[in-house]
Amino acid sequence: MEEQYEISDPRVLRAVTHPLRARLLGLLRSDGPATASELGRAVGESSGSTSYHLRELFKFGFIEEDPEQRDGRERRWRARHRYTSWNSREMSVTPEGRETVKYMRTLQAGLFGRIVEEFDESEWSPAWVEAAGASDHLVELPPAALAEFATRTEEILRELAARHEGAADTQLVNVWVAGFPRKRREES
Repeated sequence: MEEQYEISDPRVLRAVTHPLRARLLGLLRSDGPATASELGRAVGESSGSTSYHLRELFKFGFIEEDPEQRDGRERRWRARHRYTSWNSREMSVTPEGRETVKYMRTLQAGLFGRIVEEFDESEWSPAWVEAAGASDHLVELPPAALAEFATRTEEILRELAARHEGAADTQLVNVWVAGFPRKRREES
């Protein structure tokens, strides 16, 4: 699997803004290869619906057929990349690009909300309950410092993942890093 899918065309990014497609791609990335029927059961959709959306993901390069098919009766799909990335500044030069980037951010925020809502402390060890969570920081930074924060965070995550690969107590963990400037309230 390749590390990232760097997208520069808003039409390609738009293909994954469909909530079901984003969910199918996420399942293929987190749980591995699957058929349309298996994915349909996982998301509560018909295999016809999941087949259509999988073909769209394939058309735009997000997924591929799994070469290690279990049987020849049904296509087995796998994600081609660990994650999708794009340059928001470059993508936002057109109205279509701005709309797509905004929608992707909203989709990501919705996913974050669902995962927080689904986290049930009673199902996890005390160590996981203590480690899980979110923080909200409000700091003054220039754009270069926020970009450096994002880059250094990615470096730290890669280093930690490599150091703990194969450890007995590892789990898939969703990690979000976000930073947006906000306007100050104007004094009246």
